[in-house]
Amino acid sequence: MPAQLNGDFTGSIPMHIPADQTNNYRKQHKHSRSSYSESSPLATSRNNSLTFRPPKRLMSSPNKTIAIINASGRQAASFIRVATAVGYHVRAQLRNLEGVVATEVSTNPNVTCFVGELYTRHKPTEDNKDVTQNGPLRGVGVNHDLISNLFRGAQLAFINTTFYGDELQIGKALADAAKKARVQHFVYSSMPDHAAYNPEWPSLPLWAAKHKVEDYVRELKLPATFVYTGIYNNNFTSLQYPLFCMELQDDGSFVWQAPFHEDAKLPWLDAEHDVGPAVLQIFKDGVGKWNGERIALAYEYLTPKEACALFSRGLGRPVRYIRGPIELKVRIPAGYREQLEALEKLFRADEPDPKKQPPYFGDSKLEESCPREALELWEGPRGLEEYAREMFPLEEEANGLTWMFDDDETGGEDDEVQATATSVGQLRIHDDEDDEDEDDGLVMRMGRKRAEEEWLA
Repeated sequence: MPAQLNGDFTGSIPMHIPADQTNNYRKQHKHSRSSYSESSPLATSRNNSLTFRPPKRLMSSPNKTIAIINASGRQAASFIRVATAVGYHVRAQLRNLEGVVATEVSTNPNVTCFVGELYTRHKPTEDNKDVTQNGPLRGVGVNHDLISNLFRGAQLAFINTTFYGDELQIGKALADAAKKARVQHFVYSSMPDHAAYNPEWPSLPLWAAKHKVEDYVRELKLPATFVYTGIYNNNFTSLQYPLFCMELQDDGSFVWQAPFHEDAKLPWLDAEHDVGPAVLQIFKDGVGKWNGERIALAYEYLTPKEACALFSRGLGRPVRYIRGPIELKVRIPAGYREQLEALEKLFRADEPDPKKQPPYFGDSKLEESCPREALELWEGPRGLEEYAREMFPLEEEANGLTWMFDDDETGGEDDEVQATATSVGQLRIHDDEDDEDEDDGLVMRMGRKRAEEEWLA
């Protein structure tokens, strides 16, 4: 029976998608303006990481296979690019084949794709009708068949669980499967449960499950390493997106408003550029060096004011930080709303002392290692200034925005066209009460570039 592409896949058929089939699929689902297209004056005017590739060096091909989930997410896709480039084979789970990143992964000759969800649906029974915090979700199970096949023949694993399905139960199932498959090194992308460090701090719902998965991996005594990723440079957008909206002003400047103290340091990471090389080095170093260790993947440790100054320098436009509440200008899913509410309690906008702001990673010792430990893994990161200069305009263009073009480049598009492009992006951030994925956690579709990828992954 062929695997279905609509999210209902419950079997365990590996799908290595032939290039001709994927190209046909891509043609049927192409957007009106493809990401980073050759026709874009932005793409042709810069030597960025997507348009320039140095010649490959000859090296021995590693004879190992890596199991990866949520392969179209920023972290996993970054790692797949570098791991397959040096010869590793990847067994990758994808929720579907939609989007430019999923196409990139599924057409990679060193990747075997498993298309389907990590969760299953079933009719709730009287025994599981109640939904408990971070416990089993009603009517949602774990796709053990897919997970079991994913780990078949894998010696390594890079796992970044997300909110689709029951993250805790899926995380435990993945750890169990890795243990059964005798995986030699299990790298898990974790995040803190702040309440575990200080009972006065609230838990962030989308992070607490990861912390519990990490605890379970430790209980199993898997040979494992845990990476904690900083705030993605890639989160910024001028679309009306809560928390990381870089709002375009009438004078061409930008404003970022968030509850973080303007003088308290935060960890930063360019996920698409730097996760892959760093995780690859962890695997190269092996469990002998990193077993049981937590590693802060953050290459800059900046206050919001410092971050805006670098962003301004990269864009060549004023960028101003305002400390204030998180503004909700579009409808968002309930799961993400709970995350934002907890974040506002954790990082109180009325706290005058920057030293009293809780560490982003929960553990102050972990943040003290930023960026020293990350630089031990990868010495060529892309900082926030370079991201703002090289990539932010490209991602904005890919989401249908036009502010980065001069009039002669756009043919004199007026404000009405810009407003239309912005509304296209906003409509993709939605909270549909009738959405069939309501119980799966956060569902968010943002702009044209990453239509179906997990933006937090």
